[in-house]
Amino acid sequence: MSRQRQAQHRLGPQRNPAIDEAVLQATRELLVENGYAGTSIDKIATRAGVGRPAIYRRWPSKAHIVHDAVYPVMESENVSDQEISEELGRLAYGAVALFGGPAAREAVPGLMSEGRRDPELRKALITDQLEVIREELGNRLSRAVDAGELRDGIDPDVLLDLIAGTAIFAQSVRDVEDQGRLASSLVDILLNGVLPR
Repeated sequence: MSRQRQAQHRLGPQRNPAIDEAVLQATRELLVENGYAGTSIDKIATRAGVGRPAIYRRWPSKAHIVHDAVYPVMESENVSDQEISEELGRLAYGAVALFGGPAAREAVPGLMSEGRRDPELRKALITDQLEVIREELGNRLSRAVDAGELRDGIDPDVLLDLIAGTAIFAQSVRDVEDQGRLASSLVDILLNGVLPR
């Protein structure tokens, strides 16, 4: 599941990218050690060996730092030559991997909670990025319907909810560790459904 972000959105001409990476690495470590609630900007600054002003020049809040720490910058991929079954499999395995890292498991519930309380944060970190993914997925589903690979009427939002929601709930709530089994089971249900054939 790909999304486009500006890789250098925080860096001005005089900024040191090593500081960014130190902050993001410190954030990942603290999330694993202390969880989302136990990770603070003060602790991040101390662990990264930088001052709070250096952090606030780059990120407006803890949620923004955590978001950038657990979600890598990904470029859009050309997947138009893949069969829809392969594409859905790639999306499922990608979502399980994205949301299954130790830092992401701790970060996602906290980010979701903050996004529910702060509409501007929700728009910046969730809604705007999901819109890009949803549009890309909707276009891919339309091409698959036109090619006779997929039945008509599948809602891309619900399909995205099914893929991402399964990955998040299984790993951040149920604490599933076997990612391969989770992803293959998700793909099986996506492609084959639950009713007997």
